Amino acid sequence: MNRNMSRIDEKLKSLKAGKRKALVIFLTAGDPGLSASYDLTLCAFDAGADIVELGAPFSDPLADGPVIQKSFLRSIARGANLTKTLILAEKIRKTNENPLVIMLASTLVINHGTGRFMRDCASSGIDGLIIPDAPLEEAGEFTGKAKKAGLDMIMLAAPTSTPSRLRRICSMSRGFVYYINVSGVTGGASADRKEGVKPIARLKKLTSLPVLAGFGVKTPAQARALCKTADGVIIGSKAIEIIHSAKSKTVAVKALARFVRSVRREMDRK
Repeated sequence: MNRNMSRIDEKLKSLKAGKRKALVIFLTAGDPGLSASYDLTLCAFDAGADIVELGAPFSDPLADGPVIQKSFLRSIARGANLTKTLILAEKIRKTNENPLVIMLASTLVINHGTGRFMRDCASSGIDGLIIPDAPLEEAGEFTGKAKKAGLDMIMLAAPTSTPSRLRRICSMSRGFVYYINVSGVTGGASADRKEGVKPIARLKKLTSLPVLAGFGVKTPAQARALCKTADGVIIGSKAIEIIHSAKSKTVAVKALARFVRSVRREMDRK
C-alpha cells in the first residue's frame, strides 16, 4: 500500500480509474455471531463489495432505524462489544487487504478514550471511522486524533445541511463524504434518485473527495440509479435483513453473496 494514501483512498482512486463505482456493505459486528461476522465480511468482499463497514453494537443508536437497532441488540445479547469488534477487524485484516470502516456511537469512543480508541483502530487494521451522532461543532477532537492515527474520519452530509455546513463537512472529511440520501434513520424510506441527484451534484462541487450515498438503498436498481451521480453507494439495512432472515450461517453467507453480486453486476452494467 502507498504509505501516503489510505486503503480507502487507494480503493476509490482505483475504482475511478476503472470507471467503476464503490459498493460499501454495512454489517453489524456480532450479529448473528462474531464468527459469522468474519465469514460474512469475507463473503461480501468476495462477492464484489469494495469496502465493508462494521457496526460496533450500541444499545441506543440515534441514526439507525429499527432493522439495525434490533441487530445491535441481538449482537449485544450474544456478548459483542467494541473490544470484540476491534478483535474481529484484526482477524479480518490478517486475511484481507480491502478497506474496513468502523461505525459507532460517540459514547463508545469517549468511554474507550478517544486517543486510545484511534490507536486501537489503527493497530486492528481499520482504515476509517464514522461517528454519526458526533455534532459537527464537536467533531474536531475526533478528526484531529483520527488523522494522527492515520485513520480516515468520514463525515455525514444530510439533505437538510446548509451550504456553509456542507463546506465544513467536506473540509473535515477524509476518505469520502457520506451523503445521507433520505432524511431520517437508516433503512427508512427508499432512496429516490430524482430527489438525490441535485444535492449530490451540489456536494460534489464542494469537494474533491468521492461522495457515496447511503440510507434507504435497498435494490440493485436503486444502487445503479444513484451511481449515475454519486461515486458509490452504502447498503446496510437490506444486508442485515437478508442475514437475519436466513435459517443458518451457511444460508446467510450464500444469501448475502447472492445479493452483493446482484448489486455489483447492476452497478457495473454498461
